[in-house]
Amino acid sequence: MAYVDTLVDLQLPEENRNLHEEEIVSLCSEFLVAGTDTTSTALQWIMANLVKYPRFQDNLYQEIFSVVGRPPRVTTEREESMQHVIEEEDLQKMPYLKAVVLEALRRHPPGHFVLPHKVTQDVELDGYIIPKNALVNFMVADMGWDPKVWEDPMEFKPERFLDSSGTGTGTGTDGFDITGSREIKMMPFGAGRRICPGYALALLHLEYFVANLIWYLRWTPLEGDEIDLSEKQEFTTVMKNPLRACISPRM
Repeated sequence: MAYVDTLVDLQLPEENRNLHEEEIVSLCSEFLVAGTDTTSTALQWIMANLVKYPRFQDNLYQEIFSVVGRPPRVTTEREESMQHVIEEEDLQKMPYLKAVVLEALRRHPPGHFVLPHKVTQDVELDGYIIPKNALVNFMVADMGWDPKVWEDPMEFKPERFLDSSGTGTGTGTDGFDITGSREIKMMPFGAGRRICPGYALALLHLEYFVANLIWYLRWTPLEGDEIDLSEKQEFTTVMKNPLRACISPRM
């Protein structure tokens, strides 16, 4: 309740008032939706690519197997089935998993734009005049698809985030910097001081879910079905035709 309490007590100095109830509801719903819709959308894009391109799924499973071994047998008994899960410390040993997640965020960012910003004064940028009070946005998807930065940008290639030894990149450490603090090659979470405050948690959730879904289950296309990676704009950029797959326990 700390967040709600803060909103209830918040004073708007310019208007000398508290937030109205509908404003509090709107802010709370944005807080919840931004942390669920974006992650679930990204997860579906990741799994769709792993179904469409089984070699990446096989590579990922082999990495998981090398770290945690075979998954426990999946049973029909609820209390016994899937009680053992891959833990956070295991994820740190899975560079290919991180590469898969990063590549999906590059190729299919859940949000193709960031929140718009207003220019407070006339600015010249690369020869263009941006007048005061103009709204400016960033094409997040186009950054990740820039052929000047990415080789074969429209192809799904997790290996682009691995170094020559096949080891991982990490995020914001000595590998690829997704925060944009050193350079900006893609920005699925924004960049700078306005970066998504939940980006680290989102990455952890994606790695956790993908690792466990691939560890326990084999994902294949439905017979005669083709995975369609066409996009559709809703609150986030979702799959036009949602993922359908055949899921079976790994024995």
